[in-house]
Amino acid sequence: MTAATHSTLFPQVPETADAVLDGLDPEQREVALALTGPVCVLAGAGTGKTRAITHRIAYGVRSGRLQPASVLAVTFTNRAAGEMRGRLRQLGAGGVQARTFHSAALRQLQFFWPKAVGGDLPRLLERKIQLVADAAARCRFRLDRNELRDVTGEIEWAKVTQTVPADYPAVVAKAHRDAPRDPAEISQIYAMYEQLKRDRSVIDFEDVLLLTVGILQDRHDIADQIRNQYQHFVVDEYQDVSPLQQRLLDLWLGDRDNLCVVGDASQTIYSFTGATPDHLLNFRTRHPGATVVKLVRDYRSTPQVVHLANGLLSQARGRAAEHRLELISQRDPGPDPVYTEYADEPTEAEGTARRIRDLIAAGVPAGEIAVLYRINAQSEVYEQALADAGVPYQLRGAERFFERQEVREAGIALRGAARAGGNDSLLDDAEDLPAQVRAVLSTKGWTSQPPSGSGAVRDRWESLAALVRLAEDFARARSGATLSDLVAELDERAAAQHAPTVQGVTLASLHSAKGLEWDAVFLVGLTEGMMPITYAKTDEQVEEERRLLYVGVTRARLHLTLSWALSRSPGGRASRRPSRFLKGLRPGSGSLGTVASGASGSFERGAASGRRKPRGPVLCRVCGATLTEAGAMKLMRCEDCPSDMDEALYERLRDWRADQARELGQPAYCVFTDKTLMAIAERVPATGGELSSISGVGARKLDRFGADVLAICAGEDGGAGLDES
Repeated sequence: MTAATHSTLFPQVPETADAVLDGLDPEQREVALALTGPVCVLAGAGTGKTRAITHRIAYGVRSGRLQPASVLAVTFTNRAAGEMRGRLRQLGAGGVQARTFHSAALRQLQFFWPKAVGGDLPRLLERKIQLVADAAARCRFRLDRNELRDVTGEIEWAKVTQTVPADYPAVVAKAHRDAPRDPAEISQIYAMYEQLKRDRSVIDFEDVLLLTVGILQDRHDIADQIRNQYQHFVVDEYQDVSPLQQRLLDLWLGDRDNLCVVGDASQTIYSFTGATPDHLLNFRTRHPGATVVKLVRDYRSTPQVVHLANGLLSQARGRAAEHRLELISQRDPGPDPVYTEYADEPTEAEGTARRIRDLIAAGVPAGEIAVLYRINAQSEVYEQALADAGVPYQLRGAERFFERQEVREAGIALRGAARAGGNDSLLDDAEDLPAQVRAVLSTKGWTSQPPSGSGAVRDRWESLAALVRLAEDFARARSGATLSDLVAELDERAAAQHAPTVQGVTLASLHSAKGLEWDAVFLVGLTEGMMPITYAKTDEQVEEERRLLYVGVTRARLHLTLSWALSRSPGGRASRRPSRFLKGLRPGSGSLGTVASGASGSFERGAASGRRKPRGPVLCRVCGATLTEAGAMKLMRCEDCPSDMDEALYERLRDWRADQARELGQPAYCVFTDKTLMAIAERVPATGGELSSISGVGARKLDRFGADVLAICAGEDGGAGLDES
């Protein structure tokens, strides 16, 4: 097989069952061959667990020992289930059900509801927050938006832990759970929420599991029908199973033991949702004859990254820590982790953006870089810094790729062009498949250069550009492929939710980064109070925070940077301390007793940004209040203080920015963000010094755009052009 006809994106289906086993390491092969009885796979980060279990299923199907329709593989996210379906399809094991717990349960509930209960299944409530708000109002409690979100989360936790409203206060006290409101009040809201659901004939996602469990417990004939259908079960990320999901799994199994579970107790980071590693840790007790396989060969990360990950867990305490896996990197050595201390958060964000820009200049694709933080509220300052540095980015958690409106429209257009064939004039001058796709998608908004701006237009273009790149990869992998072949591939990927990558640096919370990986990872904001988070009080909660950082570290393949800021805002008191989890790991931090790994890596103090920082706190120039938010500091005023912006100047600056972005072939925010333009239009700088004092105007941008901006502020055209020096 030559490079011209084969690629890792489109691998050939193995010709035989034995060929499915090719390329597996000894432990992965042991997993693949263990097709009967209870099997427990303890799989560390980056050790190829998905590869092991999908090859296990595929080998069983291809060898005739498993019937595809008899296998149910369950996991926790649609993305993970889609990836599993895609891999199984590539291995020649189509027809296997790979779903989330909720998806599998909902399918069964919809099918059996008329028989078990009668009538139509109640409408599924997509978002419960409005109903919780109505319940709180009925109980005469006033909740702001944040309280409403927290109470909704508590109701979800109560339901997956099978806690009824009346028992909620006692269960919370026993679990030492920090409730967001008086537990008695939450209990009342929870009870009213359940009543309103009944009154309005709706169910929520947790009800899907609860009702399925209820039917299987009460109707043995239905339980037997499901057990006759599914003979073999595989559960991925088993450390994240909740008590309710475990109960459903037990009912699916009945008295059989053809169950394979895969997990890592050191990656248990969702206890706030009811997840517990106890089921994984107790598996061998419940199934004494289970086959247990440990995967510790790390194929993802360099020895330097693995060394840090192992050292981080060597300090852990508790039951999960007793079962930690010592990873062994299978990669060549790479650069040491970098630890960087900054004076304040904006400087940390700017320093991170500069490092990212340097990595991209050195050849690391933007899509292979991630900035990970503890809470989503930390993203704004990094969005701003990346925009100021001219670096494209994307926020994790957007709508799934094949569900986007523009992708659906593109699929319809490509399908129509494929049916028309040579009768479509759009394709007259298209010499090959990628050219045909570019021609068709040009009618939907794709252009050879990205549009200016960072909003919906840019998002649409990125989606279409991802389809173009996919077509180019497909053509390289499948010599002679037609537009019809590509449409069929897109349909299969849409069914499996196997999306191509949209380029851009990823900004994500540590929780949402679980299951992902990048060449370069920046772990930011690693201070006491943020990592561990301030509300982690008990030893168990603090250990979960350590595991969360471990998950972040193990997302990195090659480059890893860990940073923290000593104060929140410029000029603030340097009272913060680096996270306790780094003690004994970062150079010069001492040791915590017997730390197996020892300290390694390089320690730096982040240089100040190109402009001079204020020496004292940043004050609002309107009311004099101390500013702490990045956007407010950029404007030098509180967000709700009156603006004295010159609207006409602002519009001239926006027009100028659009021209610059087109000429540079970059998004408009890479020239200046909207907030930077607002700050310029408010302060109307007359000199380079005044302009450079505005946040978002560093030395590089001052050199490149300063003359134009000052000319526009002076009432001139600003047509001096680009200074490329």
